Amino acid sequence: MKVAVLDDWFDTLRHLPCFRYLDGFDVDVFTDHVTETPALVERLLPYDAITLFRERTAITAELVAQLPNLKLISQRSVYPHIDVDACTKEEVLVCSNMQGSTPPYAAAEHTWALIMAGIRDLPAQMASLQQGGWQIGVGKTLHGRVLGLYGYGRIAKQVAHYATAFGMKVVWWGSDEGRARAAADGETIAASRHDFFAQSDVVSVHVRMNAQTKGLITAQDLAAMSKTGLFINTSRAGLIEEGALLTALNNGHPGKAGIDVFDQEPITWPDDPLACHPNIVATPHIGFVTEDELEVQFNDIFEQVAAFHNGAPIHMINPEALG
Repeated sequence: MKVAVLDDWFDTLRHLPCFRYLDGFDVDVFTDHVTETPALVERLLPYDAITLFRERTAITAELVAQLPNLKLISQRSVYPHIDVDACTKEEVLVCSNMQGSTPPYAAAEHTWALIMAGIRDLPAQMASLQQGGWQIGVGKTLHGRVLGLYGYGRIAKQVAHYATAFGMKVVWWGSDEGRARAAADGETIAASRHDFFAQSDVVSVHVRMNAQTKGLITAQDLAAMSKTGLFINTSRAGLIEEGALLTALNNGHPGKAGIDVFDQEPITWPDDPLACHPNIVATPHIGFVTEDELEVQFNDIFEQVAAFHNGAPIHMINPEALG
């Protein structure tokens, strides 16, 4: 079976233990990023299976229709970038483990890194030091402040552990179901959505992106935050109303933000107005990019390839594609 591994920008995966699942297969690892359909068709035409590196490459109906050899797409977690109906029509099986068993330490740790960097203004302090300056302002202490966590999932719960260790008070908001689960676990729920944003010194969003959650965080929500507030997003850019975060930062409510996700990725141009905003700490979607996390994720992805080859596919999203 010919397998294409896409978008492994730093050629990391072949050096991880999980790559053993592909022993005996004809494997090509691509370290560049191709987006145009004609170029993708030319590249992927020979392959029986492709593995995806998160959402870096979109699998469209136009693309799948031109890949007659393709039988399997293997990836992990949600799949808004895959036209599953088109895959089913072309008899291409999509496999994706939706519920990993390992806690999402990498994303939670990166969230906390952005909180720490934002609350102490570390990028600006570092830039001043390297440019021959010295201290440029006064930071804040996290102890005793309020962390608002939007979304009661595994990542948010892990972030809450860090917050407790730092002496922060944690309050929650989210869907009706999420708030009910948090309340049942004895967590503190904000009195209202407005109060959640208004009382939190730091707000961090941890919600899956789908049609129902697109634009979930509105301009009104952000405007309710204080001028000293810090807004964090390591989930998906589309969770925020389009243009709302840049406008909010320009208006000073919240005063700062830390983000790891953007509307268009990768950003390949200089001076992006959001990424380069003076009141932001921005990173290029690296929240999950650790060797440890990639081993966890691609252990599932490569295992799915091996299982398909052995005639016992697992984590099937569209089993009807098998006929």
